[in-house]
Amino acid sequence: MPMNENDRQNDRQNDRQDRPFERRDRRDRDRRDREEPVSEWKERLVALNRVTKVVKGGKNFRFAALVVVGNEKGQVGAAIGKAKEVPEAIRKASEAAKKYLVTVPMEGTTIPHAIDVLYGTAKVVLLPAEEGAGVIAGGGARAVLELAGVKDIRTKTFGTNNRINTVKATLEGLKGLRNAETVAKMRGKTVEEIIG
Repeated sequence: MPMNENDRQNDRQNDRQDRPFERRDRRDRDRRDREEPVSEWKERLVALNRVTKVVKGGKNFRFAALVVVGNEKGQVGAAIGKAKEVPEAIRKASEAAKKYLVTVPMEGTTIPHAIDVLYGTAKVVLLPAEEGAGVIAGGGARAVLELAGVKDIRTKTFGTNNRINTVKATLEGLKGLRNAETVAKMRGKTVEEIIG
């Protein structure tokens, strides 16, 4: 007996009920295969400025993004990226930040010694803290120290609230840190002689 149109429609519906998730499973599988590998680098947007350039035909708007990149294991960097669109500016900044990384010498969960740094009019004071104190810092300094992996530190910023200069001053401070092993090697002495 030949099948009429109603029988064909019923067969199609039964087929769909037997395998309702097949198409969705295929889509999920494709999406899973396309996922990018998880990066060890974490990034944080610290400042986003809209920059205007006045030209003959009117105004050109661009965005400048300050991004801090770190692996929370003692390496951190920061850079500024500029573009017409915000996501592009952030991407450029994070790529540039990975090229200028600072390695931070650590003593447990804090820094080895206190240091004062001046960058422009931004003065940043970094002080070691006892375990459990946490990151006591504000604005740009906090982003840099957290992504560097410093768990306990006290900081104070003076002179300006410009986040770009604060971030750069904090990075300069971290560059200037030295642990006892480095100082002993520079002076040709043992660590015991340095510590006393």
